[in-house]
Amino acid sequence: MCGRYVRSSTDELLASYFGVSYTPYPWTAPSFNITPQSTQPIIRLNPRTHKRELAPSRWGLIPSWAKDSKIGLKTFNARSEDIDTKPVFRQSLKERRCLIPADAFYEWQKITTKDRQPFVIALNSRQPFAFPGLWDRWHDQDGSILDTFSILTTSANALMAPIHDRMPVILSPTDNDAWLQSKEPPLQLLRPFDATQMLAWPVSDRVGNVRNNDPTLIEPITPRKRTLFD
Repeated sequence: MCGRYVRSSTDELLASYFGVSYTPYPWTAPSFNITPQSTQPIIRLNPRTHKRELAPSRWGLIPSWAKDSKIGLKTFNARSEDIDTKPVFRQSLKERRCLIPADAFYEWQKITTKDRQPFVIALNSRQPFAFPGLWDRWHDQDGSILDTFSILTTSANALMAPIHDRMPVILSPTDNDAWLQSKEPPLQLLRPFDATQMLAWPVSDRVGNVRNNDPTLIEPITPRKRTLFD
């Protein structure tokens, strides 16, 4: 799964890396503890120009047909194995695919029934990357419009397996266009990323508090608990 991630790159760097223009807004600023229900930048094709754009979207997909927004509390992740059969995701998979820019993500390793050790997972290169995502547009009864998104997940690779049995899908840069532009959903891209190109390291429990959001959250620590990497 993926319930927290990091976007430490500046908005200027991300815009250049992903080939989009941008205007500085609070939702494009670096963030070290991104949580569901927060507004984040996604990269999608503009419905009119068909060019890439950076757009604000709330994490937790609400399908256009939903009666209320509560469904978004449970749809921040979408299992890639069955997204083509789930009504909540099926139409977005066909028509509204997006990229979610990130620099790392968090996962918690279960040590005992009461103890968990948080880890940061990033690329060896420390380059930004994209999660493949789905987005939708929901109209509230009061007339307001809300764009929302979900991050696709898959089974764990060799690096992630000691930490958790699921992980977010990470796209190779050469696959970003295919995810956005293919007429048919390119489901073959939804696979575990190459573990040899990734790093994981333990971090402070401070990340568990959503109010904490600073660069020290991703600094490595010596865990006080025994982990499966010991």
